[in-house]
Amino acid sequence: MNKACLLLVAALVLNARGVDLAAVPQLHETPPQRDARMQWFRDAKFGMFIHWGPCSVGEKEIGWGREGNRPWDINKQAPRSSDPVYDNYYRQFNPTNYNAEAWVRFAQESGMKYMVLICKHHDGFSQFDSKLTDYKITAGPYGRDIVKQFADACHKHGMRLGLYYSTRDWYHPDYLIGDNAKYDAWYRGQVEELLSNYGAVDVMWFDHVGGRDWGKWKFDELFAMMYRLHPQLLVNDRAARFCGPKSPEDRGPATPEIQRMTQGDFYTPEGRIGSMDVARDWESCIHVGKGWSYHGEEGFKGPEDCIKMLVSCTTGGGNLLLNFGPRPDGTFAEGEAQVARAMGAWLKKYGAAIYGTRGGPFHNGAWGGSCHKGDKLFLHVLQWPQDALTFEPLPVKVLSARTLTGTAVRYTQTDNAFSVQVAAADRDAPVTVIELTLGQPVADGVVLGGAQGPAENLAAFGKIISANAKLELSSGSVHDRASEHERLFKGEKPRSGFAFHTGDEKNPWIKIDLGSVITVKAVVIENRPHEGRTKGLILSVSSDGRTWEQVWQAPQVEARWVVPVTQFHAGVDAPGRPARFLKLETRGETPRPMLLQRCTVYGEEP
Repeated sequence: MNKACLLLVAALVLNARGVDLAAVPQLHETPPQRDARMQWFRDAKFGMFIHWGPCSVGEKEIGWGREGNRPWDINKQAPRSSDPVYDNYYRQFNPTNYNAEAWVRFAQESGMKYMVLICKHHDGFSQFDSKLTDYKITAGPYGRDIVKQFADACHKHGMRLGLYYSTRDWYHPDYLIGDNAKYDAWYRGQVEELLSNYGAVDVMWFDHVGGRDWGKWKFDELFAMMYRLHPQLLVNDRAARFCGPKSPEDRGPATPEIQRMTQGDFYTPEGRIGSMDVARDWESCIHVGKGWSYHGEEGFKGPEDCIKMLVSCTTGGGNLLLNFGPRPDGTFAEGEAQVARAMGAWLKKYGAAIYGTRGGPFHNGAWGGSCHKGDKLFLHVLQWPQDALTFEPLPVKVLSARTLTGTAVRYTQTDNAFSVQVAAADRDAPVTVIELTLGQPVADGVVLGGAQGPAENLAAFGKIISANAKLELSSGSVHDRASEHERLFKGEKPRSGFAFHTGDEKNPWIKIDLGSVITVKAVVIENRPHEGRTKGLILSVSSDGRTWEQVWQAPQVEARWVVPVTQFHAGVDAPGRPARFLKLETRGETPRPMLLQRCTVYGEEP
């Protein structure tokens, strides 16, 4: 039976029990209808995420700062317990300086086109006047509905409105108890309140469920209700996140239809820049401060780093949802405000090369990235080679080139390559934006090669000697996909964004066994862009797997490292070093996983 028949049978089964999914767009819309529904999101590029609530009183991480046990989810066997301190922060939470209109104006001045507010996180506290719980903002000293003020301000000032809701709940007594029917009905009731009482909602941003068993959740009823209330609603990919069988007793999706709808409209790389993907919609959510919620007045990312993140998301085909954690009184820390103001100033100057664009056609990387709109192609250059920046041939004619600040750009276009050069004095920090006017538009979805540079001359390092290498991990992880391991060394990119994933450790590592002692000349390591967990990556080599010698440590996080492997001989660093084993590792005080996309070893076989 083909996929269309399976979906039809599933629809008949669901309709037989009274669930009407005719209005759910993920199941029924045509590609042009989907493009129309997604257009504002694709054009917006930049949004504000807001993690805020009683947790800010204690400067605790939202949800995760609650130290009660989490039964049937993280630590399944432990009894449910409370956190008397965290669970009572709401009695002190009185944000008298909260001004929703000021928030929206602040976001607009910062260049953001949509906002997503936490309505209920994993800690179970409702920031709205829900009729289904007493653990809510209107039961504390503030006594007013935070979400209503926020929604009203967004509507008044023309800001797209997103509401975050965590299905996972470590406070509610019925969460994942028994068949979960009570909690399932309760949380859907809260979502219905959010979509019924606050006017137009543009995005419903879910954050994880638990328990793994799809049978504990009526996602068909959830989606039918949401699209009955808001036919143009966008939904992220986390409505059913963490559902999925890990053992035979865990049931999978009831139907292919349910699995399809819960994949939502866009996927959500968290805490990192997503890999380049111009075929599917995505949005990276990244916090400005030390965590998602308020953690004091220090530890914020710099404005230049945040501008680079926006450029990387835009050229990679996605959006950036930049997170802010207001103070307990409802104001923003100065470190956050500085980032927002700087990004707003940058976007006033360069916004034409961000808003309304589509990623590509050149593959982005450490050099920067490209995006296009109509007959304009924009190059966002973060790093310049010593000579001109050279690309694979561009299939359309370039009529002119300039920087967005008006400086002329030298360019050369042949059948074999396209190159640009900007004098060092005319380059901008942190990114030089070049506007190319084309003879005809670039089609959406086209991806060419990336920029060429001196380190890209890999032929000088011999040939690939790792195609049949074996992999050993320091630990396993539920996120690891063994089927991707063999792609790690063969020059193929993984389908999942990473080829392996260790568990959380202070010293996670992988070992690569080449099978015999070979002269290793270079290792090309490909990372997810801005994947901070690879900070301080170390490469060591060994001939016997017991005695190791460190040959390199990453000076900073990059999307791609080309590491020459040399040995000191006769007074010089000669290329090549005999080795059978290679080890990649990170070390730190805080446990974290290690994950990479690809690792290719070059050298000479005996």
